[in-house]
Formats: sequence, structure tokens, C-alpha cells
Amino acid sequence: MEATADAGEHVVGSGGPEVQQPPKTLVDWALQILSTADPDEKARLGDLAASLWLRGDIPLPYDPSRPAPPPPDRPARTAEVRLLPPSRMPKLGKGGSAQSRLAMLHSLAHTESWAVDLSWDIVARFGAQMRMPREFFVDFARVAQDEGRHYTVLSARLRELGSRYGALPAHDGLWDSAMRTAHCLLARLAVEHCVHEARGLDVLPTTISRFRAGGDGQTAKLLEDIIYPEEVTHCAAGVRWFRYLCLRPCIDDPISYAVPQSEPHSPGLPGDCTADDEAVQKVRDEPTSVQQVEDELMSEVSQYFNRHDNMNQRIECGLAKCKLGDGIDEDELAVIQTFHRIVREYFRGPLKPPFNTEARKAAGFEPACLV
Repeated sequence: MEATADAGEHVVGSGGPEVQQPPKTLVDWALQILSTADPDEKARLGDLAASLWLRGDIPLPYDPSRPAPPPPDRPARTAEVRLLPPSRMPKLGKGGSAQSRLAMLHSLAHTESWAVDLSWDIVARFGAQMRMPREFFVDFARVAQDEGRHYTVLSARLRELGSRYGALPAHDGLWDSAMRTAHCLLARLAVEHCVHEARGLDVLPTTISRFRAGGDGQTAKLLEDIIYPEEVTHCAAGVRWFRYLCLRPCIDDPISYAVPQSEPHSPGLPGDCTADDEAVQKVRDEPTSVQQVEDELMSEVSQYFNRHDNMNQRIECGLAKCKLGDGIDEDELAVIQTFHRIVREYFRGPLKPPFNTEARKAAGFEPACLV
């Protein structure tokens, strides 16, 4: 039976296991979406879950009385999209031909489809485990809803041009990168929701100009008017919550997070981020497939927390520190140094210019965060 706006109805995710009871919390919804294989249904269910959550029809982000089930190691995905290693991916080209523009459009749709899974995975994997405040769930539900809309409009545009999502092979780099950061929220935020999102901001203007130069003004306008401005807010969400985690006060509290000491090197990452030297060196030595593809484009916790006034006060204190200041104080410097250290361990750098400094600034990046 098809899911509707009534959260009380029976829901079946296409390609996923049948759910006998409707999801009750946002994390339950996230797990259902991650188990849905069809990308169109995945985006539709994500839009429904986000709408229900944002208007208050889903009362809790998670059930504090029970441990949330772990998310799948890999989200369910339809088999019709053939995945290849980056080294075997055909070149996208520069948009000079209709075939090249279709390949670029297909790659964008693929990235947005994976972004849906990434947004719901961060909710399901870390939200309850790290006892994040309600605003965290609000932000990433909105991000997930946007990503689903982006995939939907790009997929529709492919059909208008006589193709479809799945007609061409695609890479699996985004999820490979996600698995490297599956143990640590700080690392996930830094790599997936700051570096990759910001990298998208860097390449989008070039991509837009290539579609326009190739005579496809309709796709260029879609990217420029819908996707580009919303991607800035997605990057901002990553920056905001990375900073929040670094500036959580009161280290003795389970929701707290101390600013790490500034050191040239630390044996492990903050926030239970640990990695042995061999694993870290392997990540450093191997480029991420997402970076390779991008370089080609470049040439509340609801009622439960309401009963804990002290916890709410600490959350508000942490969120207040998320705001950008005019200068870089000691706390901000420690955040930036932590960001650099995590990125260098989990993303082969440095990133290559040009940087979209205007969009990055709008998303909350200090110039010192360019790595």
C-alpha cells in the first residue's frame, strides 16, 4: 500500500521489508527510507517523512526508552544502476555534445540520489547515539527533503531528454567515503557534509555554464534557481553541527563535547574517532573516488528533552556558540584546527582551486577552512 500523508497508515517501502507498524519516530522513518531500493520511492518517502516531522506530526526524533536499530551498512539500491570503480568510469566531457550533457546530468542525479541516503543515514546512525538536539534533526530532515527534490527534478529532466536515471553507469564514491566515517559524527560532518558539499558549490557554477554554453538553458536554469541556492544551506548545516560538537560544554555530561586541545598531532580523533596508523595511512594514500570525479568537473529532542531543563540549557549554550563571529577567537581556532586534522586523515588533500569563496562564505566557512 502506498504511503500517504497520514502517518498512521501502513507503509511499505519499495524494495525494502514490509513494515507492520508505521514508523513512530524520525529515526524509524530514516531506517525505512534507507531500506527502500527504488530511488523515486526513496525520494518520495523522504519528502513525506520530512513534511510530517517539520509540521509536528512525528512527535519524537527517536525513542529514548529503547536503543535505535543500527542503519544498514549499505542503503537498499535498485540494481538497474550499474556501479563502476572510478577508474573505469567513462569521461563526462565538458558539455559540448548532447551525449556529454546527458552524462553530466546523469552524474548529478546519481549524486543527489546518494545524498538522500546520506542525509537520512546521519539521522539514523548518529542522532540518537550522540543524543543530538532537536534542531539537528530539523536541519537534516530539511536537507534530505531538498536532496530528494533535487533528484526528482534531475531525473525528470533526464526523461524529458529521452533518457532515464540508470541508463548510464555511475560511481559509488560517496558511500565509500561515508563508510570511512561511519564510526564518528565529527568525521562524517567534516568529510561528507562540509568537504563534499563545499566541493559541490565549487563545481556547480562551471557545470551551469557548460549546460548554458551547450544550448541547454533549461537544465542550467534548474541548477541555478533550485539546486545551487539550496546546496549552500546544506553546507551550512554541516558547518553548524561540526562547530556545535566541538563547542559542546561540560565534558562530564553525555551530550557534552569539549573543544579539543590544539596539538600538532593526536593519536585519535575526537568524539570516539579512533583509527590505527595503518588504516589512516591507507586512507591518506588512496584518493577518494568522489574527489576524482569532482576534479574532472573542475578542469528537538521533543518531550524527553523538555523534561531536562539543565540539558536544554546546555544545548542552547552550544547552539549559541555556533554563530559566526567577526574574528577568530580561541574556540573558533580550535574548531578550525580540528576540522583540518580530521579532513587530512579522512580525505586526501589538498583540495584544488578555484574555490567558490562567495558561496562558501554564505555557508559559514572561514577562509582558514580551505584545505
